[in-house]
Amino acid sequence: MPSAKVLEQKKAVVEALAEKMGRAASGVLVKYEGITVDQDTQLRKALREAGVEYAVIKNTLIGKAADSAGFEGLKSELNGMNALAISFEDPIAPARILKEYADKIETFEIRGGLLEGKVVDAATVNELATIPNKETLVAKFLGSIQSPLYKFAYVLQAIIDKENEGEAPAAEEAPAAE
Repeated sequence: MPSAKVLEQKKAVVEALAEKMGRAASGVLVKYEGITVDQDTQLRKALREAGVEYAVIKNTLIGKAADSAGFEGLKSELNGMNALAISFEDPIAPARILKEYADKIETFEIRGGLLEGKVVDAATVNELATIPNKETLVAKFLGSIQSPLYKFAYVLQAIIDKENEGEAPAAEEAPAAE
């Protein structure tokens, strides 16, 4: 039987993980197998740069944290070796980065995740990964707003240019007629 000190440490880990899961914008659970040290280093670097917390955690601890945070549905995916990526800012970042690696590494697979306080399946996480990041979406939105305005400005300018062309010869003819 584990000592009281070990039990307290595990309890603290579960509480901290449950708190993170509860306030996360999103989270992704992956099967953490078949990844090389080099691939793992690159993966962790990409996640860190995106502001995503990532850790390999025992299934029992994830399960207890999921129960505590209200994500009981995540427990059905807890078999084998798993890692959990949690983002507090960008809900798309963990899905996008982990899908990239899951596509490269056959044994590394997305099992499910958390999104807006709900448990989602692997298909939803994979679909989420296809959404562009926030900056790209904002740029596309602004571009779509600007396009009609530019077209309207070009039409107005063409009308003004046409009117100016029509007035120029009339102004020259008037003095010659006198």
